[in-house]
Amino acid sequence: MMNFHIMTLFPEMVMEGLNTSILGRAIQNGCIAIDTVNIRDYTLDKHKKVDDYPYGGGAGMLMQAQPVYDAYQSIRKRTSAKKVRTVYVTPQGAVFNQKMAVEFAKEEELIILCGHYEGIDERVLEEIVTDYVSIGDYVLTGGELPAMVMIDAIARMVPGVLSNEESGETESFSDYLLEYPQYSRPEEWNGKKVPEVLLSGHHKNIEKWRLEQSLIRTRERRPDLYEKYLANHRQV
Repeated sequence: MMNFHIMTLFPEMVMEGLNTSILGRAIQNGCIAIDTVNIRDYTLDKHKKVDDYPYGGGAGMLMQAQPVYDAYQSIRKRTSAKKVRTVYVTPQGAVFNQKMAVEFAKEEELIILCGHYEGIDERVLEEIVTDYVSIGDYVLTGGELPAMVMIDAIARMVPGVLSNEESGETESFSDYLLEYPQYSRPEEWNGKKVPEVLLSGHHKNIEKWRLEQSLIRTRERRPDLYEKYLANHRQV
C-alpha cells in the first residue's frame, strides 16, 4: 500500500476530489491511503494565522516556516521510514510527467506540500523538501489542485489500483507515444464506422494498426514527444 500525506490549508477540498471513482475504490480496497494534515492546526498564533509579510517588502503574504515544519514533523512521527520524499508543488519545479509518476509510485510514503499566498518561507523548504514539482507554466491560487493531479497520476501506477493492470502501462505517454484512437459499440455512429482492422480479430494486425495510429497522432499533436520517441529508438 502507498501512503500519501498532503500538507494543506484546505483538507476538505483535497479529500472531496480524491475520495471518489477509481481512487475512492483504491482507498476502500487498501491499495492507497490519503492522509491530509491541516497546516493551520500547527500554528502557535491564537487566531490560527499561518502567514505574514515578507522581509524586504513586496506584494502579498508568505506562509511561515513554523506551522509548516511542525505539520511536517507530525507526519514524520507517524511514518517508519528513515527518509520520506517530500514534494513541494510550485511553478519553479520540474514539470511533472508520466516518468515522474512511475518513479513516485515506487515510494511507500510520499508527502506533498501545498503552498498558498506568495509562497513559503525558504528556510523550511530547505529543511524538508526533496522534490520541487510543477504541473505547468501557469499560476494557480494554491497547491491543492496540482497535488490532486499528481496523486491521481501516481496512484494509477500503484499495483491493484486499476482493474486492468496493463492499462496503466499502455496509456498515453508510454514510450513517449500518445494513445491510439479507440472505439466502442455501435459499429457505425453518425455515419462513421469503426476501422475494419479492429473488427477482424487479428491481434497482430490490430497491434500494428494501433502503433501506426499512435505514431501519427503523436507526430501531429505532440511533435516534441515524437522527437523523444525517435531519439529513444535510435539508441536501442
